[in-house]
Amino acid sequence: MKRIKIHFMASLFLVSLFVTAGSAAENSKLAQSGFQFLSVVSDARAAAMAEAMTSLQFGSAALFFNPAGMAEMKFLVDVTVSQNRWIADIDHMTGSLALAPAGGRYGVFGVSLQTVDYGDFYGTRIDKSSERGYIDTEVFSLSALAAGVGYAKQLTDRFSVGGQIRYVNQDLGDSIIPLYTSITDSAGVTIPDTSEKKVGSDLTPLAFDFGTQFRTGFKSLVFGMSVRNFSREIKYVEEGFQLPLVFNLGISMDVLDFVEEKPFDQSLYLCIDASHYRSHDEQIKIGLDYRVMDILALRGGYISNNDESGFSFGLGVSYFGVMLDYAYTPFGLFDNVQRLTARFSL
Repeated sequence: MKRIKIHFMASLFLVSLFVTAGSAAENSKLAQSGFQFLSVVSDARAAAMAEAMTSLQFGSAALFFNPAGMAEMKFLVDVTVSQNRWIADIDHMTGSLALAPAGGRYGVFGVSLQTVDYGDFYGTRIDKSSERGYIDTEVFSLSALAAGVGYAKQLTDRFSVGGQIRYVNQDLGDSIIPLYTSITDSAGVTIPDTSEKKVGSDLTPLAFDFGTQFRTGFKSLVFGMSVRNFSREIKYVEEGFQLPLVFNLGISMDVLDFVEEKPFDQSLYLCIDASHYRSHDEQIKIGLDYRVMDILALRGGYISNNDESGFSFGLGVSYFGVMLDYAYTPFGLFDNVQRLTARFSL
């Protein structure tokens, strides 16, 4: 009876994944959102597996996907650092650290950091008195970062919860806005007002992430759920927007659990996520992670509803608590994206 119930839950969950993604065509959402750097994945293992990480235990890096995914951490300390050479020569860097004192009896505490280097920009502004119609201004740069504090706890041997609060900042520099008003003098002559005002574009909202994971007890089958980038509405000058909110449902399992006798220590995790976004259509994400002797990992993934990047590939090498991960993602017109992650566990 128990096994029938588990199979029913798994079937219902998978159906809900595809129904959620399939509803995109009928209920296309293109709501406005900002701070899109929060949606960029820098972790190489996650990128190689098409970001399908909602139901996996992932150490400190889980803070970027589902905070509940660090609840079962077996180490005292886990550290990750990732470098992502994004499109248009934009560099994304992420780092995370997690501590599990007393063997995780009091839960797992973590911190995360995400920064973006956009490079330098040449500024211009409209000037009708110039022959070119504009004038050059100084070279300027943009900045963006997110720093978070998270906590996860294994409430039972099957159910885990986690959450994170992040301080998020994005500074797009100053803008010069013409007032487009006029002045009438004493003789009744209308004189155009060429005055301008400087408006800053620096915002610092708080973002909230939370999630759960549930081990079914049927082999290694795990369900996961997460909500990321929940925030209040913010605005720069006039247009209001929110952070790129995303709701994820995930399922994962080592499919080699069905093989009774393995010739050597190996695993093949299949992970499936359904992601519901505020700013674009839903996506199905499918990832595979094949490991041999817990030393070498080969990975692949596919994301649906993605114009430029569908498939992704990667590998990882682990030795004495240190792992190096690499991911390669073909990106259509933007050539490719490569990511590198170093992990250390003690």
